[in-house]
Amino acid sequence: MQQAQSAILAQNLLRLVSNNKLSRLFAIAILPFVGIVAAFGIAPNTIIEQPVAARVIEQIALPDFATAYDPKQAFWREERIQRGDTIASLLARLQVDDPEAVNTLRSTREAKALHQLIPGRTIRAQTAADGQLVALRYLNGNSLFSAERGADGYSVSEQPIQLEQRTLMQSGEIRSSLFAATDAAHLSDAVATQIADIFSTDIDFHKDLRKGDHFTVVYEVFYHLGEVVRTGRVLAAEFINQGKIYQAAYFENAEGHGGYYTLEGKNIRKAFLRSPLEFSRISSGFTNARYHPVLKEWRAHKGIDYAAATGTRVKATADGIVEFAGRHAGGYGNLVVLRHQSKFSTWYGHLSRIGKGLHKGSRVAQGDVIGNVGMTGLATGPHLHYEFRVNNLQQNPLRVVMPSAPPITAVQKPAFETMTQLMAQRLMLLRGTKTARLD
Repeated sequence: MQQAQSAILAQNLLRLVSNNKLSRLFAIAILPFVGIVAAFGIAPNTIIEQPVAARVIEQIALPDFATAYDPKQAFWREERIQRGDTIASLLARLQVDDPEAVNTLRSTREAKALHQLIPGRTIRAQTAADGQLVALRYLNGNSLFSAERGADGYSVSEQPIQLEQRTLMQSGEIRSSLFAATDAAHLSDAVATQIADIFSTDIDFHKDLRKGDHFTVVYEVFYHLGEVVRTGRVLAAEFINQGKIYQAAYFENAEGHGGYYTLEGKNIRKAFLRSPLEFSRISSGFTNARYHPVLKEWRAHKGIDYAAATGTRVKATADGIVEFAGRHAGGYGNLVVLRHQSKFSTWYGHLSRIGKGLHKGSRVAQGDVIGNVGMTGLATGPHLHYEFRVNNLQQNPLRVVMPSAPPITAVQKPAFETMTQLMAQRLMLLRGTKTARLD
């Protein structure tokens, strides 16, 4: 379009000066510039020459797959262990078609690790293209199980592994229960149980939790080649219960003795735990008048009944010595009685089973499992009857003031303060967040 306009302009100029010699000279002089304008205007959109397209067809020789196939070519595959899995079902999913390997791994004593398959863990197999098993790897606890095919069959071994320790941080909010909140925050049950143990002397997790309570936890996790092997110790934790803040940090002294303390150095461990069960509900409290469901009469109930499933672990609420362990002639059924110091004793009744090896004179530590919940004796359903006695008189364990354990000493104070400053910063970082995961 611009080229046509420039040509018309040039023709008009020549007509205007055709009768004047001087004008003709002027027009001739400016014509080159008119051409330049025309050329400059069309250059960006002008295709000077059409490209020539040519089709080229080349024959490519494909390999002969029949001759290229190598039945001994090996492939690594990985599967996650599911509940109910057996070594046979796992090998099938790993595309192992090797009856000899299956029989060997089933019958060899050295392959006992494969009889303890842990759901969620991974197992790796190297197989040939024809399905023959070449090698197998399974991480079992702190050991790596290996099976290798050789000229004389399989060699099986189990070797300790080097673990990588990482410190993780997580937080969560209570909506219904502690376990539900820790599940939502992708925390293991082991961490949830530790949180409950740490704060059990200040918070009754059976009745004190409220919707909106918040927790933060700093804990260890051990890895091997990027895979989680196990959860370690809780290093620090914070629990905000009904607006009140509870904090604790783990500290180990030079002698190797460790425990949990407040950030000010006060030992959070009381002489007695508030509850002998990790999680349950109170079905009958301490009272001077209760209608007995079996005897059908009103009488005092000088203990706390914790409703829980049969088999639930029962823990000693304090260090002590076994005073009685066996079948009680009265309504307690299977009973364990522990003596603590000189004037305190605790009673644990209706047990389905008494702890293995527990007998009169045995020493137990706070938190040791001394039996399991049952319904032996005068009981209409599975529960634990727990009594707290002072000079053999029953007291309400939910109201009595529990003595504390010794605090951090002056000698330990500098090392403790150095550690707790870092932990306090970590806990503050996640306060108010609903969930987070940091290395």
